Amino acid sequence: MTHPSPDRLFLDFQSAVAGRYSLERELGRGGMGVVYLAREVRLDRPVAIKLLPPSKATDPKLRERFLREARTAAKLSHPNVIPIHAVEEIGEFVFFAMAYIEGETLTERVRNRGPLAPSEASRVLRDVAWALAYAHGQGVIHRDVKPDNILLENNGRVLVADFGIASVVAGAGGLTSEEVVGTPEFMSPEQALGEVVDARSDLYSLGLVGFFALSGTLPFEGEKATEVLAKQVTEPAPPLASVAPGVPRRIAQAIDRCLSKDRDDRPEGTSVLADQLSRALEQRRELPLALRVFVKRGARFDDAGALLYPFVLLGAVVAASPITSVALGYGLFAAGITLVPAAVLIQRARRLLKAGFDHGDLEVAFKAELDRDREERAGGRRLGPSWLERIFKSIGLGGFISGGLHLTVVPLLVGVFVPEAALIGFSVGMWGMTGALILLQRRRDVDTEFWGKVWAGRIGRWLFKLARAVTPSRALPASLTHRPTELALGMAAEQLYESLPKETRNQLRDLPDVVHRLEQDAQKMRARLEELQEALADADQRVSPDPAIAARHDRIVADLTAERDLVQQRLKDAVAALETIRLNLLRLHAGTGTVQSLTTDLGLAREIAGEIGRHVEGLREAEEAL
Repeated sequence: MTHPSPDRLFLDFQSAVAGRYSLERELGRGGMGVVYLAREVRLDRPVAIKLLPPSKATDPKLRERFLREARTAAKLSHPNVIPIHAVEEIGEFVFFAMAYIEGETLTERVRNRGPLAPSEASRVLRDVAWALAYAHGQGVIHRDVKPDNILLENNGRVLVADFGIASVVAGAGGLTSEEVVGTPEFMSPEQALGEVVDARSDLYSLGLVGFFALSGTLPFEGEKATEVLAKQVTEPAPPLASVAPGVPRRIAQAIDRCLSKDRDDRPEGTSVLADQLSRALEQRRELPLALRVFVKRGARFDDAGALLYPFVLLGAVVAASPITSVALGYGLFAAGITLVPAAVLIQRARRLLKAGFDHGDLEVAFKAELDRDREERAGGRRLGPSWLERIFKSIGLGGFISGGLHLTVVPLLVGVFVPEAALIGFSVGMWGMTGALILLQRRRDVDTEFWGKVWAGRIGRWLFKLARAVTPSRALPASLTHRPTELALGMAAEQLYESLPKETRNQLRDLPDVVHRLEQDAQKMRARLEELQEALADADQRVSPDPAIAARHDRIVADLTAERDLVQQRLKDAVAALETIRLNLLRLHAGTGTVQSLTTDLGLAREIAGEIGRHVEGLREAEEAL
């Protein structure tokens, strides 16, 4: 294997730093300088050295500014900022040495493997926002935030490079537009106009990075850098949702707000953006392994279908045998299609209980899986529909379903007189309905939706109740802490209730239903609270100079604020009622509480649930009216 011959700059620079650094190869170069991979001799560690080109280092003002801002960047100490080990000048060479990162740039990641998943992109952008917020707090503005300056380490860490360096070189007036090609695509309008930039400029650039990471495209492109800069100043960025429909609304709105031309309309700071992305990540956090396995495989009965065949076959043989009764055969058949599936599902519920999860976790788990599925399907739709989808879509999903039903049922009725019509109609009708179901399954995960309703509803509660009854209490671990507060309290209350004597449970027989209703009410209020917070955040961005519109805007904001406060109180009441029930059950177990006091608290809890129910019903009626 042959290596390219080193150029004159490489040889001269190596001579100047001999004994301190051993240069290995050039990593890249641009208008801002040349980057080499080297080894620091004394500590025997790999470093990346960025060298200010000697042609620019001869300018005293540019040389001094490079050194001053490089030393400022070297003072930054943050987990998501590439550490600068040394800033030096040796003769005509001015350079700084920083940690060498094993990994790839965000540009390489997107170009090689396509847009990032929303959860991954949110994590990357959040970590970059953290780094920028820290730097802004130290008085350092990056001014060159772009995917090339965001490194993704092999171990998953996100690091930001080149704080303040590129802007020093560009700001000195020594570079033409051709020399900074690439940067204009990530430049804020105020920077493109040559105005003084602040932290909000980095926010705009980070919004462009997010747009690129989530869609794989750039909002502004052109053949020349001047064309791109003109678009940055004059053209609004397209909404992220228009090019990446699978991105969750909250994340897309955060990116869109960063791309506001008016810097006052952008988020209040990079720390605020980081908080927004953190909340989005928290909502979409990865499910624990046991729940993922259960939702994808354990919740279904399809992979245990072979267990039915012996019962069905035995039932058929017994029913047909002249020496046994038909009733016994049918009994075996019925047991095969009811008791066997129930036993299998109860065993799987026991497995989940032993892993530390309970029925209350399933609604959250199925919802997370369906959200992830919708995200993936939206990404697939960007590639265009398949030939099968185009055929079904041209005829219409509703047409297939209704046509299939007619072609199946009507010929079957006619088939009483004309058997051939029944056979043909049944075949064609079943083909039509099968096609409709295939198209529906390609649009939605109908299978997961069905099993989610089964497990999260009454049947699931019954299966878990039976599973807990046949599982020794010592085999059940303590509840995990990842779940929402209302679910954790509800599950604790149900466990305490199940361990009460049978007579006491009979006296408090409606407690599980009250607890379950409070859990659902709290979750509804939590979801509504998030919607109102988003609506208020949107309203803050849309203030019109027109007095009449501004007055109407203020009334809407006041109404939203009042409802938010009410929803917060409803959520607090529901959680407090659950906490009270749990505490009274604990007192009952300790012998310091009474059934009468718990019955009184259940009555109050029902009133709270009724108030929340009326609140939800009022919202539903208002939405229908709108």
